Amino acid sequence: MYRASRPLAPQTGKPKTPLKENVRKLIYSCGNHNLFLELFIQGPRQFGAKDVQLLRPAVEMATSNLSRKTGVIVGDDVLKLFSYAQQKGFAIPAINVTSSSTVVASLEAARDKKAPIILQMSQGGAAYFAGKGVANDKQQASIAGAVAGAHYIRSIASAYDIPVILHTDHCAKKLLPWLDGMMDADEAYFKEHGEPLFSSHMIDLSEEEVDYNIETTARYLKRAAPMKQFLEMEIGITGGEEDGVNNEDVDNNSLYTQPEDIYNIYKTLSAISPYFSIAAGFGNVHGVYKPGNVKLHPELLSKHQAYVKEKTGTKEEKPVFLVFHGGSGSTKAEYKEAISNGVVKVNLDTDLQYAYLTGIRDYVLNKKDYIMSQVGNPDGEDKPNKKFFDPRVWVREGEKTMSARVKEGLVDFNTANQL
Repeated sequence: MYRASRPLAPQTGKPKTPLKENVRKLIYSCGNHNLFLELFIQGPRQFGAKDVQLLRPAVEMATSNLSRKTGVIVGDDVLKLFSYAQQKGFAIPAINVTSSSTVVASLEAARDKKAPIILQMSQGGAAYFAGKGVANDKQQASIAGAVAGAHYIRSIASAYDIPVILHTDHCAKKLLPWLDGMMDADEAYFKEHGEPLFSSHMIDLSEEEVDYNIETTARYLKRAAPMKQFLEMEIGITGGEEDGVNNEDVDNNSLYTQPEDIYNIYKTLSAISPYFSIAAGFGNVHGVYKPGNVKLHPELLSKHQAYVKEKTGTKEEKPVFLVFHGGSGSTKAEYKEAISNGVVKVNLDTDLQYAYLTGIRDYVLNKKDYIMSQVGNPDGEDKPNKKFFDPRVWVREGEKTMSARVKEGLVDFNTANQL
């Protein structure tokens, strides 16, 4: 428990010291926001219960300590939001977006649920953003699409009045030219605006030797550090298949990361920058599979935190920002345990792809007789069908069902109502 440098007015029975005076003394006693929150948590021992109930709503907001409350956030704001998520026991869904339509479906859900959100593009998703007709032999479509998507998200995100982390997903060794191109864009944007274009990137060298993984990740973190840009890395392979990366046949033992590897990564990266997170394998698999076929062990994550805490001597119970990959199809209990062990980000993709489809599928099936021709339907052979086949109508149905599934994730991860 933290102890204030000056004693606070004790409260026994009916409060004798006005709330305003206790607030003044509390702020005077605290050197930082975390201590402020800690003293509020300990409040009943130093305040009257009514005082604490009045104070708590004023500070327990995910945006209360952010310099930018809405739109794309970067640097220290991302760090503060992740720290707050660990303190309050929630994780932020990371939604793979491939178009303006999937972007707005995600933003709408987060706005309605009063929650922060992470929007991320994979290498394939970024290429789709550019257009499937653009050559990608040198990652040019993926670079152009990611940059275009980033500018679009930056332009529209603030209209939804929520903080957004702008991220890119798995970048394997063969895709490093994609990451290089995006970081070129980050540095150009930083030179003009004082911040990177993207809040963060992911480098995924989990299929490579551990030493190469850590050394290469460290090299990229050194490049990102001057911009205060986050870098997510992966250790331990995520099984299954996603976006052309197929790990369905890997040895099951490689799906589980060891505490010693987490500490080695933490020690190496923390010497460079505090802006990093680790996707540690605990049996994760991309996609959705028959129940019982995937064995997740989120309890392993607590061992990683405890080992890093012991080796570093830190007082932090959860010194590592952890990431949950392959979130689709997992149980609420698995989410809850992973988040309790320091997970701040959960990837959702497969469930949302299917959710987007269902809205469009059901619309087409229900309106089949109204979309078989431009003119003529059950209401009359001369009746026009434009209002039924207009893409703004049926694409919107996909947005609605995707948005509903994002909202479900925001509730499951305890992200809802954090703003």
